[in-house]
Amino acid sequence: MDDALPRPTRRAFMAAGVAAGAGLAVSASAGWSQNAMATTRFVDTPTLHVAYEESGPSDGVAILLLHGFPDDVHAYDGVAPPLARAGFRVLVPYLRGFGPTRFRDPATPRLAQQAAIGQDVIDLADALRLQTFAVAGYDWGGRAAAIAAALHPQRVRAAVLIGGYTIQNTLAAAPPGPPEAEYRSWYQWYFNTERGRAGLRANRRSLCRLLWQLWSPSWRFTDAEYELTAGAFDNPDFVDVVIHSYRHRHANAVGDPRFAEVEARLATRPSIQAPSILLFGADDGVAPPPGDGSPGERALFGSLVERRVIAGVGHFMPRERPDIVSSALLALLQRA
Repeated sequence: MDDALPRPTRRAFMAAGVAAGAGLAVSASAGWSQNAMATTRFVDTPTLHVAYEESGPSDGVAILLLHGFPDDVHAYDGVAPPLARAGFRVLVPYLRGFGPTRFRDPATPRLAQQAAIGQDVIDLADALRLQTFAVAGYDWGGRAAAIAAALHPQRVRAAVLIGGYTIQNTLAAAPPGPPEAEYRSWYQWYFNTERGRAGLRANRRSLCRLLWQLWSPSWRFTDAEYELTAGAFDNPDFVDVVIHSYRHRHANAVGDPRFAEVEARLATRPSIQAPSILLFGADDGVAPPPGDGSPGERALFGSLVERRVIAGVGHFMPRERPDIVSSALLALLQRA
């Protein structure tokens, strides 16, 4: 499928390490960019026809960059280029229900429980014949990355988790949180009503734009940047996938029976053994970062390299500070 290119040399790995330490691999500016180095490709997994962007040498050590809701592959336009220049193979898939990614079978239920999106990561890696890979993600993508790392430690060599450990216990209803947290989750309660389903279907672009504004209040994105991504929400399965995701986590939608055992395992909060860096946006409008890392948080990681809270950044860190995300990956991969 791809032309054969050389693997990253030791020099490339050393350059990556220097870049991570000195901040030379990426621009410190937070402006919007498109990844001119990327090529859009497609591959079939057992469930999906996956669209993804690829940049860097095809024989390079693989990095999967996973976007969240409501977003798409352009979240990583500023993250991928320095990784590709350092000699890594960078793969940025559209998640199920977004952009050109499609379900292969029209009869497949349009589900998006956490176990499914975690399995999508492994299915994609298998389809691309990746024995091992690094992951980074936020929101849905951060949860998918965490699940892949927790359940497949032999496959995931490093993890950058934006928002921390977000694996959910979907078997037991969570108790109500503080009023401020319940208020920030208004969109989830909305999506758990038929009015919310109808509202998302009718107003998906304006609603998702509002979420960008609320979740990253100090970020000033342009109309062009938003419109470049908003087309991904026109996927015919977008509404059903989003609604299922937010209903299943609150026990208001049935999951796929084949993931019952996986959900039971995830409910135990399995640890992540891969070298990991946790990144939090100080201004995240969905889940403001907790204070200093607790012993309970540290116990979830076998090799927690660093935990950082980034001032002036909200929910969409790959867009707001792509240099932070790239540098974290480069630092981990040098160690690995």
